[in-house]
Amino acid sequence: MTFRSGLFAARSGAQNRVAGSALVRWVQSLTVALGVFSTAVSAQHESAHAAALSASEEAALFAAAGFKLAGNGQYQRCQEEPVTLSYQPGHVELDDLNGDGRSEAWVTESSLFCYGNAGQYFLLLTEAPTGWQILLEAVGIAVIKDSDYQGWPDIEVGGPGFGDFPLYRWNGSGYGRHTP
Repeated sequence: MTFRSGLFAARSGAQNRVAGSALVRWVQSLTVALGVFSTAVSAQHESAHAAALSASEEAALFAAAGFKLAGNGQYQRCQEEPVTLSYQPGHVELDDLNGDGRSEAWVTESSLFCYGNAGQYFLLLTEAPTGWQILLEAVGIAVIKDSDYQGWPDIEVGGPGFGDFPLYRWNGSGYGRHTP
């Protein structure tokens, strides 16, 4: 197999293996560094929001989002075997999107294996009398827009590439696809 890119021209098989393995090591070290940074940022967010949910509330939230508690104590939706370096387990962030004094919950999980180039899956949930209710679920990166409709912000779901990304608008009971 020949490895070709702008950095590496066609080479002999031995040179390709050396160049390819060096590139793999570089990508792995970069991924680990980004993972450490991501984990540090996640830890800051988790510590800020950990007091807001008890262990049983967190378990109910993840269950409503379709996540299962793995043997390692992490909540998972994506089943990678073996786990890749891009994987980040289920994570919760609380945010009062509509200003009613009650927090909505963002549940995210990251994996290039499970979620492709977008690399992330998210759900937006709100607490209802019967438990957590899903308001929006998508593969991609949620971007909260400055626009406001019925007290709720519009949400754009971004990912790789250029152009128009899907926009979701509050419809009274959840978020639906909106075409401006």
